[in-house]
Amino acid sequence: MPCGTGPLLERHVIPRTLFGPEHEDFRKTARRFFETEIVPHRERFEEQQHIDRNLWNKAGELGLLCATMPEEFGGLGVDRSYSVVLMEEQSYSGDSGSGFSLHSDIVANYINNFGSQEQKLHWLPKMASGEIIGAIAMTEPGTGSDLQAVKTTAVLDGDDYVINGSKIFITNGYLSDLVVVVARTGNSGEGAKDLSLILVEASRTGFTKGKPLKKVGMKAQDTCELFFENVRVPKANRLGMEGMGFIMLMKELAWERLMIAITSVAGAEAVLKHTLAYTRERKVFGKPVASFQNTRFKLAEMKAELSIARVFVDKCIEMQLKNKLGVDDAATAKYWTSDLMMKVIDECVQLHGGYGYMLEYPVARAWIDSRAQRIYGGTNEIMKELIARTM
Repeated sequence: MPCGTGPLLERHVIPRTLFGPEHEDFRKTARRFFETEIVPHRERFEEQQHIDRNLWNKAGELGLLCATMPEEFGGLGVDRSYSVVLMEEQSYSGDSGSGFSLHSDIVANYINNFGSQEQKLHWLPKMASGEIIGAIAMTEPGTGSDLQAVKTTAVLDGDDYVINGSKIFITNGYLSDLVVVVARTGNSGEGAKDLSLILVEASRTGFTKGKPLKKVGMKAQDTCELFFENVRVPKANRLGMEGMGFIMLMKELAWERLMIAITSVAGAEAVLKHTLAYTRERKVFGKPVASFQNTRFKLAEMKAELSIARVFVDKCIEMQLKNKLGVDDAATAKYWTSDLMMKVIDECVQLHGGYGYMLEYPVARAWIDSRAQRIYGGTNEIMKELIARTM
């Protein structure tokens, strides 16, 4: 496989230019990890609703966690193109359980970008090694994408914040050791100006976790509710200035939405590859399914649309690496590619016939796992609203 390509097209319509030989070395390490440590145990992970805790330590030993963090904080000091490689390889493997990207590219980023030197030195090396698992607690029952409606409160009492409230749909929540909590620290009535980000250790008294939530898909991904009842944390656990939480969240949302676009394209490419192989082998009326014109045209349409999506997303990645990615571009990428992913996978299920509905086939697992792409990171309806505001 040429350097930096996915599993679908050995010859991309437009060659990718994002990656070099050093990325391919990282890609091989990531691919080997997912193929040997995750894929063979998928059914067991789905039953327990999270991957094994020790896999975080193994990923840390291989340099797969927090790679973009500075070396002084335990990372590799590389740029986000390495994060792209990791996300692509996870998608190519069909793994929807491990929450490494959220841990490394969202939670760690908040600490690195907005934390004090002391906070960075204390937390980031442990996150890079896998000793500590990170989560971010934004969504609440009833708030959805409206962060300004957050009800969880953090009231200052002496040198401590006292936190009360609950969060839902928290990735990495069940195994989490450290959570970035979005909480209301003011009462100005101006919504965004009252929010702060506070680091809360899972060991704090009054902090409890619900059982892993039973989801339609992504069953191996650790997702749960978090509850805070008079949880006391020192004021030193706050990230940045009080009342700046909303601004911090907005600065990282473009990257978080691009992450969804990256995994959407890679995941759809992987499913198309499986479908291409299946239709060449499966025979109907004595001929391979791939020999029928309808099949060829469907495969051609999907290849064309994914090639177009790949070029757009790669351009967005280039812009992100230069810190020039706009909110509307990220929203466009997230909305269009996640919609495309569902369209492609649904077509691939149809081309598999009855076997496309069997969980032993990758296409069926991808069908139920990928539906959430259009929901998290802001629903696609919210993405269209964001795009419309720039017109």
